[in-house]
Amino acid sequence: MFDIDKIKKDFPYLLQENAYVYLDTAATSLKPKSVIDSLNHFYKNEYATVHRGIYAPSKKATIRYDETRNKLKSFINAKSSNEIVFTKGATDSINLVALSFGKKNISQSDEIIIIETEHHSNIVPWQMLCKEKNAILKVAKVNENAEIDIDYFKTLLSDKTKLVCIAHMANSTGIIHPVKEIIKEVRSKTSALVLVDGAQAIAHQKVDVQDLDSDFYVFSSHKMYGPTGVGVLYAKEDILEMMPPIQGGGDMIETVSFNQETTYQKAPLKFEAGTPNIAAIIAFKDAMDYLETIGMDNIYKREKELLNYATSKLKEIKNLKIIGDSKNKGSVISFIIKDLHPMDVATFLDMKKIAIRTGHHCAQPTMQRFNVESTLRISFGIYTTFEDIDYFINSLKEVIAKLST
Repeated sequence: MFDIDKIKKDFPYLLQENAYVYLDTAATSLKPKSVIDSLNHFYKNEYATVHRGIYAPSKKATIRYDETRNKLKSFINAKSSNEIVFTKGATDSINLVALSFGKKNISQSDEIIIIETEHHSNIVPWQMLCKEKNAILKVAKVNENAEIDIDYFKTLLSDKTKLVCIAHMANSTGIIHPVKEIIKEVRSKTSALVLVDGAQAIAHQKVDVQDLDSDFYVFSSHKMYGPTGVGVLYAKEDILEMMPPIQGGGDMIETVSFNQETTYQKAPLKFEAGTPNIAAIIAFKDAMDYLETIGMDNIYKREKELLNYATSKLKEIKNLKIIGDSKNKGSVISFIIKDLHPMDVATFLDMKKIAIRTGHHCAQPTMQRFNVESTLRISFGIYTTFEDIDYFINSLKEVIAKLST
């Protein structure tokens, strides 16, 4: 059962007087009390570093830190906790792959494939790598509904394809790409590896990396109701073992000497130089525990109902166009209103204490594809209610009327 009244009480932000109707979860999610309490408790009562101390608080911190890695293993069904690398976020994870795997394995005339609706973080690192290596970046097209053109994608695959990098769910449109089908196609025609950007999908549906058969899967804690500053790079263990570290420092080494070559720890530790974001990583486990208490299937079903309800209401508004009008969507709706600038609309909605997103959403090629400069974007979380949507729709109609006079 999805108990929305109980869930809303779990989020202190929403219990404030005159709290905003928060429709920007795709950017970052609000935090439940259990996560906030975990952070506070660790800093106030248990703070110590990890992996370095024999004293009890350090041992306890290390145990709790490692519990989060083990929790992530089960949360995405990885084969081993050694396949879980802690990073600063999904962007950091993608850059790690580009700087480690990419620099070692991508050569002149090799090809990397992305989709034209990718977030900048899944575009720019590959542009930089291709420029350095004289490799070729190929771009898969999307149709008028912002869905990947599978037939066109197939034509891009060749024996020169070394890496395919795709979003599980597009942040700019909410489209859920058929990742499993895409990976099967890649496997049947190439020896390329596949990186999936799961930043938008991970908190909204069950993710099984073994079932997907992705080589890399990246995501961020802060979009999963967890703290900021923590991300995950999942990669198959044999791939991580052949990848070189990209940062040197404490905790990632095995031996350091001026007389012989420095040696490194095995993955994942060789990618985790320096003191990590200990408190946030520990509280990240509480965020996953919270999601599992509600149930990922329950979350997906609930948010699908919200999506369908909001979509039908928006389609009733004259001169409003949804960008990415498809059944294959997560809890994101991007739209434009004829003759009204998104910034103006969002500014008036802010006055009504409604938080939405405007702009190019770090996806300028998406805007270019649909011949718009920016869109308005609403996105839902587990705390979103049908009443929130009704208030937003009614307020939007008032703003349109005001701006159209």
